[in-house]
Amino acid sequence: MPGETEAVSLSGTPTTAELAAVSNEEETRILSDAIRSLPPQAVKDLLNSEVCIGCILRLFGFREHFHFRSSISSSMLHSVLGESEHLEHYGILAGSKSGEELEVQQIVCRMCLGILQYLYRNDKGILVQKLSADGLAAYVDEMIKQDGHEIDGFSLELSVPPVLSEHDNAVWSYMKKKYGQEVGIAEETSKCVSVKDALKLAITYPLENMLDVKSSSIPSSFRIRLTYSQTKPSSSMAKSPGETNESCKRRKTADMNGVPVRSSNFSGDQKSSEPCNFPLEKVNEPYYLALVCCRTPIYIGGRYLKFSRNVSQTRWIIDDERKGESSVEEIIGSNILPACQGDSYKFHAAGREDIDVRMLGSGRPFMVEVQNARRVPSEAIIKETETKINSLEEKLVAVKNLKLEVNNGWGLMHEGESEKQKQYCSLVWISRTLEDEDVQNITASKDMKVLQRTPIRVLHRRSPLEREKIIHWMKVERVAGSSQYFLLHLCTQAGTYIKEFVHGDFGRTNPSIGSILGCRAEILQLDVTDVKMDGF
Repeated sequence: MPGETEAVSLSGTPTTAELAAVSNEEETRILSDAIRSLPPQAVKDLLNSEVCIGCILRLFGFREHFHFRSSISSSMLHSVLGESEHLEHYGILAGSKSGEELEVQQIVCRMCLGILQYLYRNDKGILVQKLSADGLAAYVDEMIKQDGHEIDGFSLELSVPPVLSEHDNAVWSYMKKKYGQEVGIAEETSKCVSVKDALKLAITYPLENMLDVKSSSIPSSFRIRLTYSQTKPSSSMAKSPGETNESCKRRKTADMNGVPVRSSNFSGDQKSSEPCNFPLEKVNEPYYLALVCCRTPIYIGGRYLKFSRNVSQTRWIIDDERKGESSVEEIIGSNILPACQGDSYKFHAAGREDIDVRMLGSGRPFMVEVQNARRVPSEAIIKETETKINSLEEKLVAVKNLKLEVNNGWGLMHEGESEKQKQYCSLVWISRTLEDEDVQNITASKDMKVLQRTPIRVLHRRSPLEREKIIHWMKVERVAGSSQYFLLHLCTQAGTYIKEFVHGDFGRTNPSIGSILGCRAEILQLDVTDVKMDGF
């Protein structure tokens, strides 16, 4: 409405568009001043040697983001060089900062191989040219939004071939030898801005604006990684980790990720009257760019209960045949994964029970590791997921205390596998009548040490070791109407083989219930009733 438009214009508060215009004008002015400060002859030399304007600026030590992000017009460079013929071939454009792709055939920069020209081949091998850093940032932004990521920050990770630092050293030495100190080039190569740093400076600012979040100097849970590499590296130049550098000299040879560097002794100390050639040879192909946007794994943890004696902890298939009705891993993981919108998941638990053993009582601590989650679920979503699992019709598995786990959850999980106490209830049969004296002998045992050799039933997948475990206490509950059956309640050190402790495993576990009572003992059923572990 007209009234609304007038109110905005009279408010005295600049709009976002007005602020952006002022910012762009200021950046253009500063960039123009930077260009005018460059020595014309040296810049002409570098341009004629097919070095892009981004590499020229970083070679002279410029290090603000707009030095590498903004498009540089032909007229701006003309004020320095006095000519503008074919300048567009070197990344000097009269265009805007939009993300549109350029149709002009570019000459690939010999120093950065197109990185600071925003020229690359995509994963399909198609040549792509962006107008500016904003165009490359827009491409990243589009990929993140297409993938459905919800983020509150990001880390930008860049990987460029290490040979680019050799390019910098070679050109720096060339300039020092040819012009000495008169051109105002950085005093040391370490003071030049690297290709990697220049690219990070160029695209971080527009990425923050487009994604409306801040980047982080420390690793963030959401990472944007741009990897530049040669599309088809020469097999003769590929090195295995064990090879030495002697077989991979880059002088007079084409490096798998760089430009051939002409051999020359550049002292860089003073101007020389001897003629010298530009050290980097012509290149026709830019690098291949691979973009990966992903979140580091998130962990959803809690405790699970297993009510069935026909459900394994993890998916169990032998010779294409499933063992059991289902698994704890699949029941829980298949419900947590869509809540996080992740790619895949891994199931971790503090120990495990056999398929025919129920997990009751307090439940067993577990964590589900979700790979590349598009969102970190809120407490409400996690609660909904818990309710959904507990409402499944089969009632095979239930969960409780479901929550987003912090970093220490992983350490607690591993600690609980071997160091915590666990309680069990087992139905035992013995070959004679259970006497009162037997009950007293069993219940009197406190912190009893037991030596267990690896059980015969798991020798095919476990190392043949002897382990010392502790039985902290035992209680006997008689079964009404039977003199040979009883319930054995016991608390043991984590990792104790309970079935073998009852029947002795042919003497491989000593002492055992069978040896204590001096008769044959068999375990008929086993339940885990408590896993003592704080934090879950």
